[in-house]
Amino acid sequence: MEVLNFTKMQGTGNDFIIIEDFDSKYENLEGLARKLCDRHFGIGADGILIVRKSNIADIQMIIINTDGSYASMCGNGIRCFAKYIWEKKYVKGENIKIETGDGIKLANICVKNGKAEGVTISMGKYNFAPGSIPALIEEEIVNKKFEANNKEYYITSMFMGVPHTIVFGKLQDYEVEEGRFIECNSLFPEKTNVNFCEIVRRDMISVKTWERGAGPTLACGTGSCAAVVAANRLGHIDKKVRVQVPGGFLNIEIVEDEVLMTGPAEITYEGTFFLK
Repeated sequence: MEVLNFTKMQGTGNDFIIIEDFDSKYENLEGLARKLCDRHFGIGADGILIVRKSNIADIQMIIINTDGSYASMCGNGIRCFAKYIWEKKYVKGENIKIETGDGIKLANICVKNGKAEGVTISMGKYNFAPGSIPALIEEEIVNKKFEANNKEYYITSMFMGVPHTIVFGKLQDYEVEEGRFIECNSLFPEKTNVNFCEIVRRDMISVKTWERGAGPTLACGTGSCAAVVAANRLGHIDKKVRVQVPGGFLNIEIVEDEVLMTGPAEITYEGTFFLK
């Protein structure tokens, strides 16, 4: 019986299992994620984060969702990953270059009294081009009428590390489970994350998310960034915004055509898991 060592972390309630795999010995990451993320028969998490060596950055992060599907990027996950790497002293300094499926991301550890109080991630550029999402349509999806499960929505879609679709309105008018019908719509051949967003004021929004491959989560970093970008494009908010999610708060800022995200990351426990 093989023993797997792991660290459980969470960022605004979005939880992850971090596994060191510097020798790339774990080949079936899909099966591993399904087993470990099961909240009844496993450890329980929204996904696993694999730590591996990188030839182009300080470290590499591989993200696998709870259903075994691959994700190119995860905002809350990369904050947890960055804090883990910093506290394990696998990198020097407070600025870390992390290789992801969406390219190299820069993480800055917010250190206070020798402790990591939070993490700021340069999330990179957003893209409304349908081909980048991808979406099977020629024109941009910006405040576009859309029907799913016999209900009408107005959606805005983009690529923000992974595909995202935003629905604006009062959060009380939507059940987050409605996201499953938008996620799997034929318009999105690789599916899409779905974020329901309410404008609170010009410097604050509230978001609840149905994540592709995970379902309802307490927070989605890339989704919060996408919601801010979409809301700003539609003229609802400014470029520096506080985002309330079910698991806490994130601070998002649009700088030219890139997005900065700052938020917490915490280790909840460490342990071992027996792989049969």
